[in-house]
Amino acid sequence: MKNGASTFAQGVDLSLYIISGISIFFLVAITAVMIYFVIRYNKKRNPKATNIEGNNTLEVLWTVIPTILVLVMFYYGWMGYKPMRNVPADAIPVKVYGQMWKFSFEYANGKLSDSLVVPVDKPVKLFLISKDVNHSFYIPAFRLKEDLIPGKNNFLWFEANKAGKYDVMCAEYCGQLHSAMLTSVNVVDVKAYEKWLSDSTSAANEHPGLTLMKKNACFSCHTQDGSKLVGPSFKGVFGRTELVDTDGSEHEIVVNEEYIKRSVKTPNADVVKGYMKGLMVPYDKILTDEQIDQIIEYLKTVK
Repeated sequence: MKNGASTFAQGVDLSLYIISGISIFFLVAITAVMIYFVIRYNKKRNPKATNIEGNNTLEVLWTVIPTILVLVMFYYGWMGYKPMRNVPADAIPVKVYGQMWKFSFEYANGKLSDSLVVPVDKPVKLFLISKDVNHSFYIPAFRLKEDLIPGKNNFLWFEANKAGKYDVMCAEYCGQLHSAMLTSVNVVDVKAYEKWLSDSTSAANEHPGLTLMKKNACFSCHTQDGSKLVGPSFKGVFGRTELVDTDGSEHEIVVNEEYIKRSVKTPNADVVKGYMKGLMVPYDKILTDEQIDQIIEYLKTVK
């Protein structure tokens, strides 16, 4: 019988119970022995100290027993970990992008989403890609956690056993809005998944600039309603006059095509006053000039 939200949950839980059980047993046992010794061998009960020369039996026992216990814990940990690296050949591939401060998902047909949608009882392989700093993709209900390291290829896989919505979070401190880097895994039946995957209506009607901004987590730091976040709001941004800091010198600029392109490619060149420098990574190698133009066209519509 399958237990937990994924096929790995039972093995991970068993390892945790065994390690926790051993730890609690020795915590209680050693504490009890310490209390006994404090009472039994205090100065009133044992006024004359006794020098213990040694005990070979005890030496062997406290070497052999911990060694066996460590090997037992290693065995159950390894038996839980090993299946996590053996990916089934028919696993559904999904790319996971992590960046400050958002996860996004790209499917084999090119569809993008802000939350992960997978079919129940089907293996899914996630290719973990970081666009900036270290992140950690964590699904508590599935007992899965794996790091996203810039420049390193990493992956994890799972098979969800129960339909439902499960939390996903970043388990690696990645900056100011780390705690807000949240999304979910939506486990649905196979027919619902296939229908969702083939539905491209919303993407077809969306402005390409908006799609690019969602894909690159622009709205993790910038709002569209005028409220302040990590970066300036996009509301009414095009044509607005801003006071910026350029190499320690403050001056006013008008937000136009040239300024936006420069801010996307070299975001720390002209930082709007009141905002921190160094939080945004350069996008000169991530976005093409044509894609930046699409973003600019979209920003012109945000009033």
